[in-house]
Amino acid sequence: MIKLSIPEMSCGHCAGVINKTVKELDQDAIVTFDMPARTIELDTTAAQDEVLASLAEAGYPASAA
Repeated sequence: MIKLSIPEMSCGHCAGVINKTVKELDQDAIVTFDMPARTIELDTTAAQDEVLASLAEAGYPASAA
């Protein structure tokens, strides 16, 4: 389980882009969003560094929460 803080995440569109980005790395990933806290929890086989790089490339820089 990976927990990330994504300060730029604020709406459903953001969540959609983030979900798509993670699913491109691991199609079986489970992404749980906490919009008020601007965090996500990932159950994925992808490496955290890989996820962070992909999210930054998609315009949603993240850090470990």
